[in-house]
Amino acid sequence: MNMRILFVSQYFYPESFRGNDIVFDFIKRGHDVTVLTAKPNYPQGKFYDGYGFFKKRYEVVNGAKIIRVPVFPRGNGRTFSLALNYISFVFFSFFACRFRIREKYDLIFVQQLSPVLMAFPGLWVKKKQKIPLFLWVLDLWPESLIAGSNVKKGIVYKALEFIVKRIYNASDVILISSQSFRESILRRCTEKEKKIIYFPNWAEDSFAGDGGEEIETPLLPQGFNIMFAGNIGESQDFQSILRAAEMTIDQNVNWILIGEGRKSQWVREEVANRKLSNVYLMGRHPIEQMPFFFKKADALLVSLKDEPIFSLTVPAKVQAYMASRQIVLGMLNGEGKDLINTCKCGIAVSAGDYSSLVDAIFRLIKLSAKERTVMRDNGFLFYEKHFSKRKLFDSLESMFSSLGDELVVTGKMNVL
Repeated sequence: MNMRILFVSQYFYPESFRGNDIVFDFIKRGHDVTVLTAKPNYPQGKFYDGYGFFKKRYEVVNGAKIIRVPVFPRGNGRTFSLALNYISFVFFSFFACRFRIREKYDLIFVQQLSPVLMAFPGLWVKKKQKIPLFLWVLDLWPESLIAGSNVKKGIVYKALEFIVKRIYNASDVILISSQSFRESILRRCTEKEKKIIYFPNWAEDSFAGDGGEEIETPLLPQGFNIMFAGNIGESQDFQSILRAAEMTIDQNVNWILIGEGRKSQWVREEVANRKLSNVYLMGRHPIEQMPFFFKKADALLVSLKDEPIFSLTVPAKVQAYMASRQIVLGMLNGEGKDLINTCKCGIAVSAGDYSSLVDAIFRLIKLSAKERTVMRDNGFLFYEKHFSKRKLFDSLESMFSSLGDELVVTGKMNVL
């Protein structure tokens, strides 16, 4: 049966997030999907070409009906700009929910990244239309805020605790991208039998397939090339990465960094100051180009700082690395580290342990070609079994249909 779905997230196409795949795939399956989102400005901090505070309030992309609300762009990503960006989405979404959303939906699906506040529009529509709300938690709050800022306790923390509890308790089904999220969420739920279902990340089609027609990429240096791709931010612990680079500067080991972020300028300055001739900053490249970069690497690096929240997280790039049939090199704790080592697709060491990371690199260098192939195949086979996009979306569609109908028929939806 075709469903009418309201997808809510502050971030959506042309910004690159996993929710885009869900929306466009469900449209191909015959469902009617409306998206409530912001004017795109992530990650560069300014509106994408063709968009503005008052421009493009409504558009249709690949069959998705998109309602866009104004926001103040995130700018340089500093605290005040980010807070204004987050709050403006919630503020203007209130009026969109009140006056611009006129269709009747069967269910609401909220992609909850940072900040958790982006779930509020979903709650307002739920209250108005009395329909089920599915919340997909990709970032735990307030833990994520604590890890990335100076906010530890006090009034702000207590206010966020109150908001998070309200959102969790009002949600009918909570999907979690990491099994480790379960305990934190249950602790904040009044209903201890809350429906919490594991729904992990997946890789984009370009990583899991043959990549299509080859896109030209810059030549990489001779030697053993370790590639990091993604956000160059505080969470990724570039202090430790650069220490590892220092230890390998005369060992024919190269560090290829692809991406941009709040830490990019700091990394550039440190590379210059320390004369790290084996570190190459390649800048940002389109996601369509990434599979062809990955093919040229000897190992793909994923890292997170030594913070409690990050031990609960499996970065989405791990699935992309595995789907690419490449060796994964990890410097992180918890579920992400366990995943890499359990499926034997590479080697993962503890967060911040750059000395062990260097040891792991030399272990990889000493492997035979056959042993490296086995590692690559291990990752791909594990990905196909547990993270295949088709399998995940089949289960999500079934979940929407069965649980959504059950909640409506029994009247057991949570109230605000």
